[in-house]
Amino acid sequence: MVDHAAPVPASCLIPTALGRIHARMWPAGDAQAAGAPIVLLHDSLGCVDLWRDFPAKLAQSTGRAVIAYDRLGFGQSDPHPGHLLPDFVANEAEDAFAALANHFELTRFLVFGHSVGGGMAVSVAAAFGQRCIGVMTESAQEFVEDRTLEGIRVAGEQFKDPAQLDRLKRYHGEKAQWVLDAWVKTWQSAEFADWNLDAVLPRVTAPLLAIHGENDEYGSMRHPEKLVALAGGPASMLPMPGCGHVPHREREDAVLEAVREFLSRNSL
Repeated sequence: MVDHAAPVPASCLIPTALGRIHARMWPAGDAQAAGAPIVLLHDSLGCVDLWRDFPAKLAQSTGRAVIAYDRLGFGQSDPHPGHLLPDFVANEAEDAFAALANHFELTRFLVFGHSVGGGMAVSVAAAFGQRCIGVMTESAQEFVEDRTLEGIRVAGEQFKDPAQLDRLKRYHGEKAQWVLDAWVKTWQSAEFADWNLDAVLPRVTAPLLAIHGENDEYGSMRHPEKLVALAGGPASMLPMPGCGHVPHREREDAVLEAVREFLSRNSL
């Protein structure tokens, strides 16, 4: 278990089977009262830095340690040695997340995943059983939807502008083109077309909260509906009217309140 009283480096590099991943921890405000830490899983173009100040506010709001990490190939982690395989969502739980859990000695934890990170959060919960005591998804995709593919196509066209790719380089350096291709090409590939979480969700017995903006340009409300309907444990959905794909930025206070209420309601 994380020892909240011990000094923890703000950042570290953790070895995995394919390279080192960069992680950062925001300590709990009250070490004595702190519960299980919350681990954040970022979206397809994301990284630790792109969470901005949300992890710090989440730690302050919940009184828990918050851990975020850059997936391999993203942010300050090592370059990915190849391309993403069609089962990359499930693989995240088995390799990088397992290394992270071992490094921080996570015997009990919660996961909060944004976009594809939400799918990874579901896979982590299924893989880690009782060690994962709660799952929060935000704008998660449960299957490959036409709206998702259209949003990715539009974004891919926008990134043909060199200035847009330069913005990615601020966070991913020379890995930026790989990051973009890993998103656009993987989701648009024929091999990924039938991907979904249908078989994984029944194995998630921990409480689940699915947060979703009603104006999400990358997924309809069908995604949180399926997450809740197929989950193997208690599950609830929080629609956010007038909100797009990034509720933790667009409606930050509401997301923080939703997390606090979820923790309290489920005695986590």
